[in-house]
Parts: sequence; C-alpha cells; structure tokens
Amino acid sequence: MLRILLVTITTAEVESKTDLPKDKPIIFVSNHQGLYDIIGIGWFLRKFHPKFVSKIELGKGIPSVSYNLNHGGSVLIDRKDPKQALPALKKLGQYIETTNRSAVIFPEGTRSRNGKPGNFASNGLKILCKYAPDALVVPVTINNSWKVFRYGSFPLGIGNHLKFTVHPPIAVNECDYNTLFERTEKVVVDGIIAC
Repeated sequence: MLRILLVTITTAEVESKTDLPKDKPIIFVSNHQGLYDIIGIGWFLRKFHPKFVSKIELGKGIPSVSYNLNHGGSVLIDRKDPKQALPALKKLGQYIETTNRSAVIFPEGTRSRNGKPGNFASNGLKILCKYAPDALVVPVTINNSWKVFRYGSFPLGIGNHLKFTVHPPIAVNECDYNTLFERTEKVVVDGIIAC
C-alpha cells in the first residue's frame, strides 16, 4: 500500500528520536490525518507488532487494511456503542502486557481533514494504561498524510512528503494518568507542522 504513494510522487519517512525496547509493551499515541497513518505505522513500526484501535467501518472494503485489522489482532470499535469498546480495549491492554507487543490509538477519534489536530479524548488510552501498567506510552506525530486524500479518493494529492516522528517514551507508572495524558498530547501536537 505504501508503494501506491510512488504513483503520486509522494514519499514517506520515519524520524525516531529514541531507541525503543522490544521487551516492553508499548502504546503508540498519535494524531490522525488519514488512512496512510495506519499503513505507515503498520509498516514502519512493524517490529513492535502494532495492533490498532480503529473504527469498525475500516474493517470492511479497504484492500489489505481491512483484512489486517480483522485478522491481525486489532480492535474495531463501534462508536455508536461505547459499551462495546470497554471490554475490547481491556482485552487489548492485557494482550500487549503479556506479550510485549504494541497498541496504536488515535485519541482524536477521527481523522483531521486539514492537518490541524482535534481534541484528544482520554478514555481509550486510560483503559489501555490500566491493563498494561508496565507499558511505555510513545507519542507519534504524523505530518502531511491528510494531503494524500485532500480531494477525496480521486484525484489523490501529489508530491507530498509524509513524516512520522516517534518521540521519547513515557512510562505508564512514571506519573499519574492525567499528567501522562497531558504530556503525551502536548508532545504529539507540538510536533505538527502548521499547514
């Protein structure tokens, strides 16, 4: 799926500001700009076996993405049924805690259509932290992926440079949850390049 970007003369890169351990559970927390956020994180951070918290609608009709969300251990959330999300997030938190794998959550809940971040919701991350107390929370900032679909699905935006910045981790048990959440959101948002 990333190779499709070559047709649009679009490039993608990861800048990692830290070395992450492979023997700890990790919760990647990122802003959300478009479909290529999932594809990019899935590819560039594949050695951490990322499992996504995603809306249920993405589980149908998107080649490769839908299949991987349905069969790769990710959690599909029905936003019309918040009660369904709680046990699913609990199960994902417990899974990454026992397997030292990673979860990816986009606290904005929906993608930004112009690159400007929306408000971060805290509940999903809070549940993951509760059931993965040994985890590291790793802020990730994504820039320019919204430009690929700025006109809808056709025509695709051309000549863009997508950038994924992986920031230093914060241990879940390092501070109280509110402080952790505020620090994470600030790091992610501060890394977004003004459009």
